[in-house]
Amino acid sequence: MSQPASARLPARIDAIDVARAVALGMMAVYHFGFDLLILGFWSIDVTSQPGWVALARATAASFLFLAGVGIVLATREGVRWGAFLRRLGMVGGAAALISAITWFAIPDAWIFHGILHMIALGSVLALGLRLLPWYALVTLAVFAMAAPSFAWPRVFDHPGLWFLGLARVDIFSNDFVPVFPWMAPMLLGLAAGKVLGALPAAPGWTLWRAEGRVPRAAAFLGRHSLAVYLVHQPIFFAVLLPLRWWLG
Repeated sequence: MSQPASARLPARIDAIDVARAVALGMMAVYHFGFDLLILGFWSIDVTSQPGWVALARATAASFLFLAGVGIVLATREGVRWGAFLRRLGMVGGAAALISAITWFAIPDAWIFHGILHMIALGSVLALGLRLLPWYALVTLAVFAMAAPSFAWPRVFDHPGLWFLGLARVDIFSNDFVPVFPWMAPMLLGLAAGKVLGALPAAPGWTLWRAEGRVPRAAAFLGRHSLAVYLVHQPIFFAVLLPLRWWLG
């Protein structure tokens, strides 16, 4: 009798790390464009221009989808609570740090439920949801995508509850990722992870190893995506602010 694919999959799938690095690159492009806008280098409004908005949404969806896949693969043999809580603490702590910094730096548009907040919340929800079959997860993803059009308790629109990510009013924030519809890509990631683990043999791409300078660098960045997320904006501003001063 052949072993299940979940037992044959490598402990770390380089292709997923590289995919996460691609998402980081998309994020960096969008944030750099946003920084150019707010610092006056150009007049392209990346927050409303359709191509830029599509890039931002695709980036968020990619991070959440890959997080869903990763949760399933990391719990193939049960939840390793130490590792899970460490990761959750790192993501949650980084989300809290972003909230604190933006509260002081840009109080009118501070980040209270951004992509890191959504990944942390989604990771907790995913622990139970991952036990569902893939088709149930896909069904829930469709529901999550459609949920914003449903009737919704207005109590969540109160500013004191915005941090829950369930408000339906227009909220001005530099990064607002509400639970609905953004739980959908994570649910689809969970479903993809379930399908991957149920295959009779591990697909070839899961066995691919990042070799060569560029693939290894991409995989490295993907494995340290949280650190890249935290440092990329300070690096951009460290370059752009002196340049702005120099150009007057």
